[in-house]
Parts: sequence; structure tokens; C-alpha cells
Amino acid sequence: MKVQNFYENLSTLHVGTMDNRCWYVPKQDGRESQILLSGDDWKFAWYPSVEEVPEHFWEKDLEKEGFINMEVPSCWQMKGFGQKQYTNVRYPIPYDPPYAPGENPSGAYVKDFTLTEKEAGERQFLYFEGVDSCFYVWINGEFVGYSQVSHSPSEFEITGKTKAGSNRMAVLVLKWCDGTYLEDQDKLRFSGIFRDVELVLRPQEFVHDFTVQTPVAEDGSAEVTVRFDRVEGDPEINCTLTDAEGKEIGRAVSNGENIAIPVAAPVLWNAEQPYLYTLTLQAGAETIEQKVGIRTISVEDGKILINGKQVKFRGVNRHDSNPYTGATVTREDVIRDLQLMKESNVNAIRTSHYPNAPYFPELCSEYGFYMIAEADLESHGVGTLYTNDGHDCMGYIAQDDAWAESILDRQKRNVIRDKNQSAVIFWSLGNESGYGGNFEDAGRWVKAYDPTRLLHYEASIYNSAGYHNDVSMLDVMSRMYADTEWVKEYCEDRRMRKPFIQCEFIHAMGNGPGDIHDYMELMYKYDKFCGGFVWEWCDHATWEGKAADGRDIFHYGGDAGEFPHDGNFCMDGLVYPDRRPHTGLLEWKNEIRPVHAAGKDLAAGTVELWNVQDFADLADTVQIRYEIKKEGTLLAEGEIREITCPAHEKVCITIPRLGELSGDQTYLKLTYVQKADQALTRQGRVMGFDQIALFEEREKVLEIAEAGAVALEENDTSWIITSDRIRYVFGKKKGAFTELVRDGKALIEAPMTFETWRAPVDNDRNVRQVWEEAGYDRPWIRVYDCTAENAGEKVRIHCEFSIASVYRQPFLRAKALWEVNADGQIKLTLDADKDMTFPYMPRFGLQLVLPEDQDQVEYIGYGPTESYQDKHRACWVDRFTTTVDELLEDYVKPQENGSHYHCAFVKVGELKAEGKKPLSFNASYYTAQELTEKMHNYELEKSGHVIWHLDYGMSGVGSNSCGPELLKQYRLNEEKMHWELVIG
Repeated sequence: MKVQNFYENLSTLHVGTMDNRCWYVPKQDGRESQILLSGDDWKFAWYPSVEEVPEHFWEKDLEKEGFINMEVPSCWQMKGFGQKQYTNVRYPIPYDPPYAPGENPSGAYVKDFTLTEKEAGERQFLYFEGVDSCFYVWINGEFVGYSQVSHSPSEFEITGKTKAGSNRMAVLVLKWCDGTYLEDQDKLRFSGIFRDVELVLRPQEFVHDFTVQTPVAEDGSAEVTVRFDRVEGDPEINCTLTDAEGKEIGRAVSNGENIAIPVAAPVLWNAEQPYLYTLTLQAGAETIEQKVGIRTISVEDGKILINGKQVKFRGVNRHDSNPYTGATVTREDVIRDLQLMKESNVNAIRTSHYPNAPYFPELCSEYGFYMIAEADLESHGVGTLYTNDGHDCMGYIAQDDAWAESILDRQKRNVIRDKNQSAVIFWSLGNESGYGGNFEDAGRWVKAYDPTRLLHYEASIYNSAGYHNDVSMLDVMSRMYADTEWVKEYCEDRRMRKPFIQCEFIHAMGNGPGDIHDYMELMYKYDKFCGGFVWEWCDHATWEGKAADGRDIFHYGGDAGEFPHDGNFCMDGLVYPDRRPHTGLLEWKNEIRPVHAAGKDLAAGTVELWNVQDFADLADTVQIRYEIKKEGTLLAEGEIREITCPAHEKVCITIPRLGELSGDQTYLKLTYVQKADQALTRQGRVMGFDQIALFEEREKVLEIAEAGAVALEENDTSWIITSDRIRYVFGKKKGAFTELVRDGKALIEAPMTFETWRAPVDNDRNVRQVWEEAGYDRPWIRVYDCTAENAGEKVRIHCEFSIASVYRQPFLRAKALWEVNADGQIKLTLDADKDMTFPYMPRFGLQLVLPEDQDQVEYIGYGPTESYQDKHRACWVDRFTTTVDELLEDYVKPQENGSHYHCAFVKVGELKAEGKKPLSFNASYYTAQELTEKMHNYELEKSGHVIWHLDYGMSGVGSNSCGPELLKQYRLNEEKMHWELVIG
């Protein structure tokens, strides 16, 4: 089909479109005055290139032409058309702007709709909420217009092109256009009419666009002001403001001039108490209702203030996504996300990296979230252009005048659509698109158009091509994945005056993130560190059905055979694709709980609480359940219902019998429970908890008892220990037990081994190669000396050995003393020296292979979910009983999972273990090798055994898949290790 080539023309971005306007749904006679054209009755045909689309396709016999019914909104890749693809940075097309590939897949859509005589007499507007990537529109064969910018709306007036009765709309959507170079976001790439389409019916005179602002005076009074940016005709506009209960506050009449409605004693909006007024604009037969939150935004001494009070943004980055429908989401999908965020104490959202669905900011205003509203702009792919001199290409588009109009257009569409939404605190110019004059000019336009909000753009911190960046219009210093030391230095540098935001941090990919606590300590310590946004909210995948074992089959990059792709890097969320929480979300939730236990006084029986909320008093939001336990045994419990403490302040509470019950292995747990119904959440919701040790931790004294006579025999390969209960065999060349039989039953089904490998978590993706080069994944034991002695009621085996891998020198040398008694208890005392030229280790410990039916697990340690030394804040120390199946955290891409940190005791099946110091363990039906090699959870094959790891230590999980290296304090990198362990 021959269409005018707007899609490769940077000087023609939109044809026939209306001026941008704020988002609203007008009403007439109390009903929405728009017809939803979405539905499953659209006709659709897909073509490999635009040239193959039949001329005037809407006039053809659609059935003969192969058109099928297609649901709109939808993404055509999720309906079986075209190539599914995930790519992060690299463009999916050659970099040759403004040109798209010659073979440009296209979707032809046809929709028939009917108008009554009355409707045909109205002014009519087609409103497309989102089309990827560009599209042409015809009504009854007449060309209407063209538009692009996938995630922003496009509106066309079609008055005069329709008639009473049946009408036909045709839409041609192209997969790629010049805008593709500005839409290189880290996400699954989808095409089509993926958001709703409406036919908006309006009277001859109406308000097209308006701007609401809410200045607050020093005396606390406020005004709701309305600027009428575009009015069709000359209607009288009646403006009414009512409060949340529907009581009228004030009114004004306008003929297009600006108006102001005073509010003497306003209730101010904030994310914790999202109070909204309703502004009604009536112009003739049409009314527009706009929810209004009265609030102020300012910066003072490096702090961000809402309504004059300092706030901290405890946020997430969010895409519109659904594993079953791709980029197409419903209002119910969005509310489900917001509800889970609210229940997880999240108070802020960055729309990564485009405007989310048009009703999204309105819902954030209603339910209480602060927003960074980001323009539909990312040109990260320029950073991958081929050079042979190391030239930095990131400024190519940002500094090229040819792109100035495109970049400014995307800012305008972002700001104007959402300018009346109270939730929006920041405008963001986009993401990872370099920096240059085009962004500076766009930033100045945003600040001039809307001086009431803050302006954000992270990529401004990077210079490219020698360009000197002017960031004077930006209100915050923004970084991604800055390490804790950098954050500390910035916050303590008095020359750095701007508030600091981590617009992306604590990368939540797979088993992680593991360094939340370290960042949150800094956020609460430094005023200048005003917030962070976890990358990211949700794993992105496409659902492909059910596996034979009942698991959902989720596909990520490469599974569709696409090129280029970035594997499972899209599986980096706090929740699974179907919104089941990862353990990382539970960790984030408790780190950003509204109350912190700040200290204790056992003599006085008090605990100091810190209200880290920014506005709410604890009296209105929280009550406390407490319990005191010793080694899992409940000693006392109760409730504290009334606690008065203003935001940011501290208060002491009294816990009955606290001092009396303190003692060895005794813990106080404070559970913070929501006191009253709030938006999206219910009274009784657990908001978080603290656990406080009521003792000084010390090492255990580990001994095994003398339990009767034991016999010791020797052959060429083994030491054999027997009693009336046991037959244990110790391999002289293995350095550990090869058989354990007690009371006639085999306790292990393979030799014990010393293990140094874990199945890499996603956050090990950078260090994994270093570990493999060191040989940690293929340890060989070399026993130099192995002697034994019988002390009558104990056998002692002395073993000196090293651990190395093929073609590498030993990285660990150790001396071990094994002691065994007649009941079959084993005590290991091990001293090991690590060669510090080698990198830190994934883990070090013992692996036992148990019979498959030994699936019952009991432990005292951090549970009930998986826990690691840098990821256990969602857990507490208690006595837990579970099963091997329940220990599994079933990540879509298999990896180390299900470990439990700081365990005083663990029992799996008939064997139990405890250490002089707390140990870590996990138990799984899958070997570390299986979890390492398989790419999807539905491909996993059980070993037929229980694989039980007893670890002296395991390195933390961190967030190094995209974030900084694992902090040194969480690395297993001790030069000398001393381990005492009893198994029996």
C-alpha cells in the first residue's frame, strides 16, 4: 500500500491531530459522552511489510483478503503475528535514522461502528490511548491523519467525515518508524493498538484543555486555580469545587479567563493521606470532573518537601505489562499492582520509561502514591554503535538538532496529559538517552510550562562528545545503582546541594536484592538522600501454557528465537510475571515498614519506636502485637493498641515482663498491624515487624557424648566405624564419610563432599565467570594424610587435605578432625586457610545426599522464607517446621534458592546438625549442577534424593546483575576459617 511516508520524516510527527490536552472523560446528562470502540469485533490482517498491504484495504472483501477477528486493545505478537522479542539496550533494527527497515511489518485494522442521528450531529473525536509504533487513520475512506509516540494519546476530530448509521474506520499500524529510535526501552517489544480507542462525542462548545494548580499561602489557606488553555467556542463555564464528602467549597464562572476558588482551611494531599477534592467544569451540556489534591512541592537545604514536610520516596519502577496480553493492561491489572504495592509499603512509582495507561496517574492520586512521570523516550541503543576508537556515541540524538522537535514533542505529550494529577511530583525527561541541547531546551520548556513540580533526568550526569552539560533546570541529582560509598560521599559533600535520588537501585533480579538494608540505613541517616526506586516491579515474560508438572511456562529473551535478545534480563522484578511476590518484595516491604524499633532498655522494660512515616501519627495507623520466644517456645504475648507518636518522632513503649524474660536465645518480636482501613488495604494488615535479641550472642560449646563402645577397622580405602547401632565408612581419599548406616538404615545415598559452588543467582552474573576461572564449580579433594584412632567410646579421624580444580593450584588447605560416637553423632572440627589470590567464594560447606523420603525439615534460624546474610530482613528467628518441597523458591530461571541463614539447629529427615556458630543450610530435590545448567524451571529434573547443604558460610546475593559489586562484608573471603559442627 502506498501511504505518504510520514513514518521516516522527523519534520512530520503528527498529521491531523488535535492539540495535546489533559486526560479526562467528559459527561453529558450524567453519563460518559464517549463510545468505547475497543472490543473483539475488529477485523485484522498482518503483512510482512507496508507495501504488501492492499490499497484501500477497507474497501475489500475482508474475509477473502484473510482478515480475522481481532481484539482491540491487544499486541499482535501475543495473538500469533510477527516476532516476539526482548532486547534491553540494542536496537531491534539497524541504526540508520530516520529510516525504518524496508520490510516493515504492518497491521491493517477495520472497525465498523454505528451512530444515531443525535450522535452524528455532535462533534466527534477519535481518541487513541496508545498505538505502537505509528499509525494512519481513515474514516469512510477519507484520510483523517497520522501519529506516533507509542505510549501517549493521539486525538483526531472526525466531525463531517461520519454519518448517521454505519461507519467504517480503518487503521494501519506500522511496527517501526523514526520514533523507534526514541523508544528503545528495556522491555519486551510489542506492536499494535495496545490501549483503548474511544469515540468522544462533544457539543459544539466545550473546554478542550485546562490546567489546575493549588497554591497554598503561608497562613495555610489555599486556592484552586484553573487556567483554560483551549476552549472551543465561547461557552459560559461554571466551576464548582466540592470536598471529599460532596460538600460545596466554592464556585466561580468563567468565559475562558482564569479563575480561582479559595479554600480557607484545606485538607492537604499526601501519599499517606490522599485527600481529594472534586472540581466540576460545566460548559453547556457537558461536564468534566477533575479530582484535585491540594499540596505543595518544594526543595529546601537538599530536602524534598511535600506540604512543608520532608518526605522519603520508597519506590519502584513500573512498566505496563501482563504475561498473557503483553503491553495491554486493564484497569483491574493496574489496581492489582497498586494494591500489592500499597500492601508492601511502597509510596512512590517511576513510570519506566514512558507514560503508563492514562488512568494510572489518577489512580495513584486516589490511592496515594508519589510519581515520577517519565516521557516516552529512551535512545540507549546509540551507545552500542560500532566504533574503532572508543568514541562515546550516547550524545548522538541528544545533541543532533534534527531530533529537537521529536524530543520536545514527547515532553509536551507527557506533561500536558498528566498535568492535573496530584500524584505527579516529578516530570522526567526520559531514560538513558544521553544529554545535549535537545534535552536542555526540553527541560526549560517543562519548567516554564509547569513550575510547580520538580524536574528529573538521570542521564544528565554523563558528558558525551565533549558537550558541556547545563543542568541548571534540573531539581535533583539522580543516579542509577550508585554504591553505598558514593552515596555517603555525596550526602556529606556540602558543595552538593541538590537532593539525591536513586532512580534505579537494588536490582531485583532473581534471588535478590541483597543489599537493601545498607541503602536504607543511609536514606534514613541523610536528609539529602531523599529516595530510591527499585528496578523493577515485575518480571517480564510471556505465558506459553502449562508444563507436564503443572508449572506455568514463562518465556523470556531468546525463547522465541529472536535476535538480538538479552536473555532473562527482563526477569528482574519484585514479583513474578503473574504477580506472586518474590522474597525480594517481602524484603523490601519490611525494610520500608512504617515503624522501626530504635533501641531497648531491658531494665526499664521499654522499647523505643521511630515513626518513619512522613505525615501520619502512629495513633491513626498502627497497633502492635508482641511476642517473646525462647528457641521457638512462646513465653509471653500481647497487644498495644494505642501509641501516639507524630511522623519522624520517637516514643518509648512498655513491654510487660520484658526484663524478666530476657535471656539466652530469647527474642522479642514486634508486629506492626494496620489500625484502620486505608486506600487499597484493610485493617489488620501486617505492615512489617522488628525482632530484637534479648541476649548477647555467644558461641556454643559443642561436644558429642560418650555413648558406648565403638570399633574401628581399616582397609586400603576406608576407615570403618561400627557399634551396636552404626556402620560408618570414611573415605581416606574423599576426606569425608562415604556411608552412614544407623539402626540398619542408610542415612546417605552418596559420599559426603565439601562444596564450594552454588547455582549462580542472577546477581552473580558478573562474578560467575571469575568463580568458574578459579574452579569453584569443579572442586577436587586431595587428601595428604588420613589417620584414625579409637579412644574407646569415640573414634577420631585426622585428615589433612586441599581443594583445587583442574589446572589450578589449591585455593583451600584444611585440617579436619572428625569424631564419632556409638550413637552415630559426628563432630567436625575444621581449620582451613584460603589462598587470598583467589576471589571470594560462593559457599563453603558440606553436601549430604539423603534418601528422597527424608523430606521433613525443622530448624531454628531465619525463616520462614529463604534468607541470606544480606537478605534476611523479611525473616525472623524462630523454630520452623516445613518440607523440602516448601523450601523451594521456584524462580523462572533456576538458581540458588531456599537457603536459611544463621541457624542454631537444623534437622532434615532423621539427621540433625548444629554448629558452634550459626550455620546456613538448604535442602532441595535439585542438585546445584541441575540448577546451574537448566534455563527454565519447567525443565528441571529431580535428582531422586534430598540434597542437603550444611554451609559454614555463603556469600550474599547482592544486586550486581546491574548494580554495584557485592559489598565486602557480605563476601565469603576469610583467609582463616574455623568450623565446628555436630551431625547426628
